[in-house]
Amino acid sequence: MARRTKPILMAGGAMAALTAAAYAQGEDAPSRDEIVVTAQKRSQTLLEVPQSVAVIDDDELQRMQAVSIADFQRLAPGLYSQQQNPGQSMLVVRGITTNSANPTVSVYIDETPFGASTGNANAATISGDFDTFDIERIEVLRGPQGTLYGASSLGGVVRYITTPPKLGEYEAKVQVGGAAVKGGDANWSGNAAINIPLGDDLAFRASGGYRKWGGFIDAPSRNAADVNDAESYGGRASLLFEPTERLTIRVSGLLQNMRTESRGDYDADPATFAPLKADPLSMMPIEGLNRVEFRPDKTDIDYRLITGTIDLDLDFATLTSVTSYGKLTQDDNSDASFIPAGPGVYLADVVTGLYGSAEPLGVNFSNQLTLKKFTQELRLASPDNDTLEWVIGGYYTREPGLIFQRYLPFVSSSGEFIPTPVFGFDDLVLAVLDSTYKEYAGFASATWYVAPRFDITAGGRYSHNHQDTFTILDGVLFGFREETVGESSENVFTWNVSPRFELNDQAAIYARIAKGFRPGGPNPQPPGAGPDFPKTFDSDTLISYELGLRGETLDGVFAWDASVYYLDWSNIQIGVVVDSAAGPVNVDGNGQGAKVIGAEAALALYPIEGLVLAAKASYNDSDLDGDLNAAGDALDGEALPISPKWAANLDVNYEWALSSSANAFIGGNLNYVGDRVARYDGGYRATFGFNPVLDSYTTLDLRAGVDFGNYSISIYGKNMTDELGLNNVNVFGDRPGGAISVYPIRPRTIGAVLEASF
Repeated sequence: MARRTKPILMAGGAMAALTAAAYAQGEDAPSRDEIVVTAQKRSQTLLEVPQSVAVIDDDELQRMQAVSIADFQRLAPGLYSQQQNPGQSMLVVRGITTNSANPTVSVYIDETPFGASTGNANAATISGDFDTFDIERIEVLRGPQGTLYGASSLGGVVRYITTPPKLGEYEAKVQVGGAAVKGGDANWSGNAAINIPLGDDLAFRASGGYRKWGGFIDAPSRNAADVNDAESYGGRASLLFEPTERLTIRVSGLLQNMRTESRGDYDADPATFAPLKADPLSMMPIEGLNRVEFRPDKTDIDYRLITGTIDLDLDFATLTSVTSYGKLTQDDNSDASFIPAGPGVYLADVVTGLYGSAEPLGVNFSNQLTLKKFTQELRLASPDNDTLEWVIGGYYTREPGLIFQRYLPFVSSSGEFIPTPVFGFDDLVLAVLDSTYKEYAGFASATWYVAPRFDITAGGRYSHNHQDTFTILDGVLFGFREETVGESSENVFTWNVSPRFELNDQAAIYARIAKGFRPGGPNPQPPGAGPDFPKTFDSDTLISYELGLRGETLDGVFAWDASVYYLDWSNIQIGVVVDSAAGPVNVDGNGQGAKVIGAEAALALYPIEGLVLAAKASYNDSDLDGDLNAAGDALDGEALPISPKWAANLDVNYEWALSSSANAFIGGNLNYVGDRVARYDGGYRATFGFNPVLDSYTTLDLRAGVDFGNYSISIYGKNMTDELGLNNVNVFGDRPGGAISVYPIRPRTIGAVLEASF
């Protein structure tokens, strides 16, 4: 029958589960764990899923010391994270982004979407970056997922699947680690998890931990070293109740705090991105990675989430209710002193003059965000069936967001703030954006098993969203106070069709055509906005055409997962500049489109007992259809930013028995990231004739360890060649001396982890 009972023994595009398993070669296929995913909102073996999915399991995350998005992105071809600091990341799948504030990738914790649906709460730049300790697996769904996952899954979805409580089992584990960072402070971590049965039908699981990333960038302007220390701490808790075989209730909570002492960027030569050799203010020689700052550019990010999930077996279908309430807060500070205010004049110079200060003043940009999000999903899913399987449901979300921004003057020499009232205004600049996003949606998907080895999956989703905004602009630098309101609403239909054919019990080929969307919305209106001012911007849509092949040989020695795709992106959301009484302002608008052609492949080979060789690669060729906007930030034919055209990853892992009670492993990972456009930057293009391009880089990681059953010890080295790879570039023009700020990957790090389980 088409409904499989024999699992395919392979992982998704990252081949993570394959590389985590040891292979005992013989006549029969190797015995490896069954790979089950819930990408289509029902449990399926990977072979049954007619779309591109990468699966990264807990063993692989721990072995590779992949504790955040910045680490595990290389394990899923086509996934990229442009990170500024922990918790401040822009996620991109298959190259779909233009660096706007509106997200193209949705992040889920189990069944719950996390973060804002639109850019009115800076959703794209603060994607959920959750600690991976005690995570069961991560699923990366490539391509538009509008049917089952809704708004802003234009490029794809990243799902963190947490380890659920286990009935009738006591379990505990403790993990501690430390690492030396070249030219910086040390890393430290401590984590623990516990599972407690509370009777035959009740269990509780909790995990928590602390991580510290040592800083490695100096700030000579305030005589400080290793200023970009960062830490993350928090935990998760879950209660599982199964009073009958038909009813399951799970309540889960998550708390995670991230603290960054300063930004992880350094001041660089804008032409080469090489670190400056002289301080741009004092012109004294400097070495290493340095940044100018008079106050610490601190950032605090907090996650809070509580979710209740109920599954009730009604015989003809399973009724699932998922209710969640989440809160995300960000308090971000950056030094705005060097924003140009005229030829040879910085904002700090203007502010010093306004206050008549005898001492030079600086300007701190305070950017505070609060997002509250309530979601409710209710769905019915048929039982597993050899003829027809279906799921139908509804979804609702309400997301009030508040952005509160101020310019705060301070004394440059001491970093101390001074009172802000000046010339009858309470602030230099005050900008407030109060927004509410509401969405209602209905969706349905079905799989028809046409023949024993052929099935077709099709689905659709109808969504209605409504948005309201209230904006305040005030302050002496504006010269006025203005309050405006905005409103928008739209209806969107998304769909997908996916035929799949099993070549044999071990391999299948599939095709998928799918449509995704990203909501439009209202634009905050500045004073003096003319009749042509764009009060709203429209949603953009993407249609994906994909062909994939996954499987393994009959003896299980070789496995593969490959796909090719063509993406047609229309009505792209972009930033545009319009005139107002406050001068030129940036708002959201719509451009033309883009085309993307790409491929992803993951291969795994088990040549001898215990040895696993894995290779992953991605190709992404994108082109804009026409100039991006009237300002000429990007031109016809230019590539989309962030994603490289070529990327590849090679991994070797060897595992063997030291004794009847101990196993050892040793491995290495080589990762290549190709050239890519960093961002669309009109100021940089006007100066250099092109947008900033980041050079390719290659990193080497090594690892080894011994598992004694109840405890284990591992050592690792990341970026062993100490490559100065670049992850991001800030907007050109707001650093002293004509410099540009650049975000590097972390330098060589060598560490050890000890884990005990009970």
